[in-house]
Amino acid sequence: MENIALVVGATGITGSNLAQELVTNGWTTYGLARNPNSNISGLIPVKADLLDEDNLKVALENISPTHIFFTTWMRNETEEENIKVNSALVRNLLNVLSPKKSVQHVALVTGLKHYLGPFEAYAKSGSLPETPLREEQPRLEYPNFYYAQEDAVYEASERDSFTWSIHRPHTVIGYAVGNLMNMGTTLAIYASICKETGSKFIFPGSSAQWNGLSDVTDARILAKQLIWASTTEGAKNQAFNITNGDIFRWKWLWEKIADHFQIEFEGFDNNIRPLEKELQNDQELWENISEKYHLKENNLSKIASAWHTDLDLGRPIEVMTDMANSRKLGFTSYQSTLDSFKDLFRKLKEEKIIP
Repeated sequence: MENIALVVGATGITGSNLAQELVTNGWTTYGLARNPNSNISGLIPVKADLLDEDNLKVALENISPTHIFFTTWMRNETEEENIKVNSALVRNLLNVLSPKKSVQHVALVTGLKHYLGPFEAYAKSGSLPETPLREEQPRLEYPNFYYAQEDAVYEASERDSFTWSIHRPHTVIGYAVGNLMNMGTTLAIYASICKETGSKFIFPGSSAQWNGLSDVTDARILAKQLIWASTTEGAKNQAFNITNGDIFRWKWLWEKIADHFQIEFEGFDNNIRPLEKELQNDQELWENISEKYHLKENNLSKIASAWHTDLDLGRPIEVMTDMANSRKLGFTSYQSTLDSFKDLFRKLKEEKIIP
């Protein structure tokens, strides 16, 4: 039977890399987004609003996917609003597709806030989990929109008899312009500003992150795991951590990034120095850099998400994840983290996002 994929959030960092992988593997692939683009050859764009069931019904009228890959979310002011809105995104889609009876598998991408807590209580002392993070660790006592999204999948699975998989990446690294959760692009923008101004590339985070062990997730390896879990019988109805498969310390990687951009760097100096504060007055400077080098985007807020980079690099514990569950079931893909960053930086330069 033909595999028909619906990638929800196809313009994001995870969704766009997944869509490319699916198309390359010969899947019929639809990419749903509020503002879909046609950057990926072979991807069929679907314009739809997940918060509007009537709109969804019209948009999906002639589409009967066998596999749904849910890779999107919406940020709100409070976690209570996050729960309400983000669970509705999942529920509305699955409700609209339910009568078709075509869905065989739903893969949901969440992340490490499953273990570390929502934005409002993120990695706060007193609630710090044991690391490496393992899938069997219980849910935290805090309300968390990831849990609400999972529950929406579980409920629909019971109703419609499809299988599911949950995927929990660490910080996702990869190419997707305009994605507001992209540490790699944010650091590339910051390094480019440092190079232009002759400033030092200053580590913005905590001692624990500078000195401790960490890992990240290349969007391309996340795509591979999503497809693997959705087509491997033994992987059905399980949650999986997903990272590159190597570990590093930021004090090593920070120097490597500085070397790539040929700039001086400064490490942790007993104080957290937030990147959001560092970049908050740089809009005019970025406009000048964009004009000088003929870059595609001169709005700094559209391509850099310092708040999210600060959230990750400011954590009071080292954070890495255990990959044993998927490894034991046969998922053995590996990706060098240094190559993840360098590949992204080269792509950003090719696409005229950075000088």
